[in-house]
Amino acid sequence: MYDIIIIGAGVTGCAVARYLSRYEGRMLVLEKAEDVCCGTSKANSAIVHAGFDAAHGSLMAKMNLEGNLMMPQLAKDLDFAFKMNGSLVVCMSEEDLPKLRALYENGVKNGVKELEIVDAKRLHELEPNVSKHAVAALWAPTGGIVCPFNLTIALAENAFDNGVEFQFNTEVTGFTWEDGFWTIHTNHGDFESRYVINAAGVYADVLHNMVSTRKLHITPRRGDYCLLDKNTGDFVSHTIFQLPGKLGKGVLVSPTVHGNTIVGPTAIDIDDREGTNTTAEGLNDLIEKAGATVEHLPIRQTITSFAGLRAHEDHHEFVIGEAEGAQQFIDCAGIESPGLTSSPAIGLHVSELMRDLMGLREKAHFIATRRGVLDPKTLSKEDYQQLIREKPAYGQIICRCEQVTEGEILDAIHRPLGAKSLDGVKRRTRAGMGRCQAGFCSPRVMEILARELGVAQSEITKSGGDSKIIVGTNKDAFSSTTCLNLTCFRFKIMLVTSSFTPGTVANSCSTPSILIVLIANPSSEERRIRRKALPTVIPKPGSSGRNSNLPNLESASNINTLSGF
Repeated sequence: MYDIIIIGAGVTGCAVARYLSRYEGRMLVLEKAEDVCCGTSKANSAIVHAGFDAAHGSLMAKMNLEGNLMMPQLAKDLDFAFKMNGSLVVCMSEEDLPKLRALYENGVKNGVKELEIVDAKRLHELEPNVSKHAVAALWAPTGGIVCPFNLTIALAENAFDNGVEFQFNTEVTGFTWEDGFWTIHTNHGDFESRYVINAAGVYADVLHNMVSTRKLHITPRRGDYCLLDKNTGDFVSHTIFQLPGKLGKGVLVSPTVHGNTIVGPTAIDIDDREGTNTTAEGLNDLIEKAGATVEHLPIRQTITSFAGLRAHEDHHEFVIGEAEGAQQFIDCAGIESPGLTSSPAIGLHVSELMRDLMGLREKAHFIATRRGVLDPKTLSKEDYQQLIREKPAYGQIICRCEQVTEGEILDAIHRPLGAKSLDGVKRRTRAGMGRCQAGFCSPRVMEILARELGVAQSEITKSGGDSKIIVGTNKDAFSSTTCLNLTCFRFKIMLVTSSFTPGTVANSCSTPSILIVLIANPSSEERRIRRKALPTVIPKPGSSGRNSNLPNLESASNINTLSGF
């Protein structure tokens, strides 16, 4: 029996887990994916919103402002990337100035500090690449940018260090309430808990509606993004917003904490709760809208595009509290933008709610800090050299684009809640996030994962589930003579083991007139012979044609192989 079970290991669920871990009790996080940060939390704008746009008096506005204020200290405590770079909301016409003024006044009411409306001259001093047609902007110095992956991972690791359990690949299928506790039914059996906290993102309404008399409706709102190369990192220095519309804050252009430029998102309501595919229409719309705010957008420097889903509740409000008609079932639902910013405040708020409801006692020894994966690029030359002497793996570059070392990957795998997939390594170290998008480093990362996890490479996935990269290796697949027909060229490729009879090989393949022999796992002697000989296309015995003068396959001494495996 658990005291509290949290459903969902996105940024909200992990924040709740982290702040609840300050208290005594047995707690568990259930996640249907293979890792933390696999839903909305990994595919968003990575923005720490100042808090000027949420409706005054709303829970969303309250959580946004509190989360913004908490973020700098939290980044220091949990060691994740955060920068208070400031944000600008650009007004493109004189007719829209009243809307800009209203946004300013709303922000002041919400308690946002240092807000200012700047004229075109000041705007272009702050951001030279903003459109020359811009007439004014709302300047919010307290806006920021963050690494959403490591924020979520940091919260989860810290919760784990303080005793919270995590179980992955576990999907909730139903609930039963009996005798004062919940039985949670999953694809991996049942779990019992006194309280349930629903932080299931775009599925939060599905779980809520299983137990509550008052139904909730969440619409998955897809947002398309383009991520630009690091050579565009100085294109803008602040987060550039458009004036918000009914579907959100519009398309933004912003630097990232890692030196890229991000453009997005669109806002397209869909039915598919797993619909994270980009579309040509969405990306074209994105580029057109972004180009209206900034000039000379270097969109040709896009290294990847992606889409994420926002959990849009019908009333555009966070739903936090006990579900109606379902005692001891706590919702954290409708957590869309500014959900990332709000997550620490939501975590603190829910933890205090649970403290009061359950009479939880604070731990005597709460671990308040966490250290992330060591980045050698942050060290001095002397310290880096010393690190390599002590741990040579930090001298082996695996991802050249992002300069990620084997030492960092090993750390990502073996730390609390460590990486088990290519995406898990990527989110923790940035291996695979550079210009080539993992085109070169994936095989080496797979090798390291397989070695360290003690599994075959064929078991390594991109992102869990069925996302396997390979089905096997040549060495594993071909343990005996195997023929692969390429009849359009009238030759046959034969893969054989190192122990075979040449005549038997030749006579087993009757159709083609030409045979290419490849030896799997060649012996030392076979390697020596092959090094001396040129690759030879070998004719079938008795065949006619211009290749008839090639060596006779019946003679072992005349066999030359093209390659070994």
